[in-house]
Amino acid sequence: MHLSLRQLQIFSAIAEAGTTTAAGEAIGLSQSAVSAALSELESLLGLALFDRVGRRLVLNGHGRALLPEARTLLAGMADIERRFSTGREAAVPVRWRVGASTTIGNYLMPGRIAGLLEINPQAHVDLVIGNTREVTTAVQRLEVDIGLIEGPCHEPGLEVAQWSDDELVIVFGARHSLAAELRQGADMAQLRHACWLLREPGSGTREAAEQALLPHLHGFAEVLQLGGTEAIKQGAVAGLGLACLSRHAVADLLALGKLQVLATPLPPLSRRLWVVRHPGKRVPASLRQLLALPEDVFVDG
Repeated sequence: MHLSLRQLQIFSAIAEAGTTTAAGEAIGLSQSAVSAALSELESLLGLALFDRVGRRLVLNGHGRALLPEARTLLAGMADIERRFSTGREAAVPVRWRVGASTTIGNYLMPGRIAGLLEINPQAHVDLVIGNTREVTTAVQRLEVDIGLIEGPCHEPGLEVAQWSDDELVIVFGARHSLAAELRQGADMAQLRHACWLLREPGSGTREAAEQALLPHLHGFAEVLQLGGTEAIKQGAVAGLGLACLSRHAVADLLALGKLQVLATPLPPLSRRLWVVRHPGKRVPASLRQLLALPEDVFVDG
């Protein structure tokens, strides 16, 4: 058996596109060449990899098992080409895809990307922002080179390391019905009976708020779920309730006086931020520099 990376590239393209014609257009081959390569691959393996449903090719059980292995090999090939194309990585064109959960992507990564571009103007960073679950799924599928998340990683088989610590603050707006009282601080009873503005399940911001608050409050009396950090911030400004967010996320509205930090009897609140990678992905120097990763994190033998 002699499989080739080209066959795996074509197989992966068909899996993503759903037809040999669309796959050929994506990778610059004719439909007949794509069909021939797929037939040769299935012949070498002695297995069909797709079910033929009308004009579409849909992965069967064998194809679904092969796809992550194929993507890992293709990602490794791309890494080899990138690493050995020159001895001066910091001075050559490089393009990274970084997945980041919302607070990290919106408030921490733009400055880091700007710093990388000052060092290497030929660098390019595609920032893919989603909630923690979406980012870890993208890392698992090798759709991004590395992920930065605000909550625990629940995807199996990924490598996770601590990236940073993040201060959490409880904030309220001037239009809150109890704003006059809240300016003097809040006791535990007020916190337990408050309406809390929270992200959706699967969000690192939601999980961080729950982990920080529930051990003390033992539950939320009322929750208003909003689908993004910006929506929560503006909801707090509008007086809809209290929010527990990263200080980075609310720094702008605190500076403008539209939000205030609530003094409470709770201990200082914080959370860990994590960096996660697929074990098939390396972390070259420019990517390590972008994220300020210590040398002992994600060391490849």
